[in-house]
Amino acid sequence: MTEPAHPADPIIDPRTFWRAIGNRATGSTVVTARSDDGPAGFLGLSATHVCADPPLMLVSIDKRTAALQTILAARHFALNFLSREATDIANVFGGKGPQKGAARFEVGRWGTLKTGAPILLNAVGAIDCRLVETIERHGVVIAIGCVVDAFDGAAMAPLIHFRGGYLL
Repeated sequence: MTEPAHPADPIIDPRTFWRAIGNRATGSTVVTARSDDGPAGFLGLSATHVCADPPLMLVSIDKRTAALQTILAARHFALNFLSREATDIANVFGGKGPQKGAARFEVGRWGTLKTGAPILLNAVGAIDCRLVETIERHGVVIAIGCVVDAFDGAAMAPLIHFRGGYLL
């Protein structure tokens, strides 16, 4: 277990943190779920694996993200890894446009795997997860899911997020 920071340890401010973390190149991932109220999703830049046995993935979700309630109600989520050609989808799910909620799914071609979470059919790949645990910390919910299905999509270059933009 990690010890809490010593009270005398200086910490950086949020702006400096985001600038520093922006130096980490990450794949652009749209996180999706579907409940009785319909589909929901967001651009998740903090999605990664936990372990392979059992196969677990995690995604960090700001508690203010509207899709969080859908993920919690549905007890599943899918991670859709975007291709370089999907900047329009990244922008829509990143909130850069007028589309909100289910209207975001009007862009792109969508299907499903085992859980019923939306899967982008022209993604580089997708991972379908059953929600097994959530951890709340500082306004964020860490959702951990067990992988129940996967999709190997188009043989395209991934859309990489770096320093607040995309590497094209």
